[in-house]
Amino acid sequence: MKSRIRPVVGLLAAPLPIIALAATPAFAAQPAAQSPAVLRGDVVAAVSHSARTGEVPAGQRISVAVSLAQRDTAGLDAFLNRVTDPSSPDYQHYLTVDQFAQRYGATPATVAKVSGYLAGQGLQVGQVTANRLTIEASGSAAQVQKAFGTSLATYRDGRSGRSYYANSGAPVLPADIAAAVTDVSGLSDFTKYTHPGIRSSAQATPDATAKAPAGLSPTNAQAAYNLTSAVKAGYNGTGATVGLLEFSGFKQSDVAAYDKGFGLTPGAPSVVSAGGGTTDLSGQDEVDLDIEVVQALAPGATIKVYEAPNSDAGETAIYGKLVSDNVPVISISWGTYEAGETPSNRVAVDADLKEAAAQGQSVYAASGDSGSDDAGDGGTSVDFPAADPWTTGTGGTTLSLGSGGAWKGEKAWSGSGGGVSSYFNTPSYQSNANTGTYRAVPDVAANADPASGWAVYTGGAWAEFGGTSAAAPNWAAFTAVYNSEAKAKGKPSFGFANGRIYSLAGSSAYSAAFHDVKSGSNGAYSAGTGYDKVTGWGSYNGANFLKAELG
Repeated sequence: MKSRIRPVVGLLAAPLPIIALAATPAFAAQPAAQSPAVLRGDVVAAVSHSARTGEVPAGQRISVAVSLAQRDTAGLDAFLNRVTDPSSPDYQHYLTVDQFAQRYGATPATVAKVSGYLAGQGLQVGQVTANRLTIEASGSAAQVQKAFGTSLATYRDGRSGRSYYANSGAPVLPADIAAAVTDVSGLSDFTKYTHPGIRSSAQATPDATAKAPAGLSPTNAQAAYNLTSAVKAGYNGTGATVGLLEFSGFKQSDVAAYDKGFGLTPGAPSVVSAGGGTTDLSGQDEVDLDIEVVQALAPGATIKVYEAPNSDAGETAIYGKLVSDNVPVISISWGTYEAGETPSNRVAVDADLKEAAAQGQSVYAASGDSGSDDAGDGGTSVDFPAADPWTTGTGGTTLSLGSGGAWKGEKAWSGSGGGVSSYFNTPSYQSNANTGTYRAVPDVAANADPASGWAVYTGGAWAEFGGTSAAAPNWAAFTAVYNSEAKAKGKPSFGFANGRIYSLAGSSAYSAAFHDVKSGSNGAYSAGTGYDKVTGWGSYNGANFLKAELG
């Protein structure tokens, strides 16, 4: 995935539960498998245009994450239709993590069976997510190759020149094990997500005491999106938690400098590691942007930064951790063009996002910064995970401010990712806005043009940032404000965002609760009245939205 500071493409604290493997009878010797079965879609696309340069040393340590199939997928789909339908008695009656695991997670017997197979191949079996859908394991390259029936080789990418290792063929497992497994991630360390960052030309001197560049400040941002009154009333995100999905670390000193520059006194964000976490700082500008946007709009919110390696194994681990921790609000500023996601990883991530929807988690994903051509191949394509129907794809606008920083207008930003998915069907909640067979993206939008961007402190200096990776945490911060007010008034939290957004957008309150963006295009698509494939339903009008939903 790529970061949405350009092409975008972005968590909590308790450790995942660990199954007591030593006490599980399944770790005894396993009976001979009946026949081998191939797991399709588990080879990175880059292998097809890379030169093989050697073999992975037999003793090299490899960590993998094995995704298990959900049970009763038809029942889960039916439940999701009901929980997002305002006319259903199940509307917004969400599940707990335990309830989800009991209904749709793999059975304990299945977990024990797959874990037993991995252990029997010499792998060290580690954590099992609370939803019983992901098993972590590690071992030498030789053990991993034996366990998954494939060879691990080193490659040089013919397009980027980067070196990496990957499996040369699809994993092969005994048929009875393969029947329970949907994905094996970690067989490659090909970096999935880049972060080229959209900065405006305005740069301040690298001095924390220097004046911030032109760009949205907390005061202007709250005024622009009509949140000033809510924040002043104490509905500033207090008691709400926002999880940020990141494939890079950050320096707290940058965040502290931002807070000092604008006189903010929020609590420091905490870091939660997934899949071993990361020490990479190459995308710290993205992480700083995400944190600072949330602090600007919801200064009382608790921020948890989930960090994982920038790989398919890191992706699997971080999504599994987020849904198992049941983080109420999630912002994702990292993604890739849909076809760039391996089919098996797409299935695994979609399974976690379905769980998030069933549990009432609000998940926002940047829609991309390459307009209607996310893949950059001259056609039309959209970004993943924003294209997944169980996220709220967040597009971009160009924001204009009036007197006192109030909202004056928004038009579609030319870089706003949007269009039609090639893989996901139109979900029931979107049927009134999209009559096509496949899901339309995005769902909503917010300021993303670097020319009207955010003042951000990163890398020891002030800069002005744009990108749809600024729009996703904007909506996440607004949701934290919403949850703060809802809690104070004894009302339900925001829940699965698209269920609430599409319901409100289809009501008579739409014109007051949203800023309908009616002009501009992203290449193949143009903004217009109501829903469109550039800005979705538009941006939120904070106070009016809150009044329409919470009174």
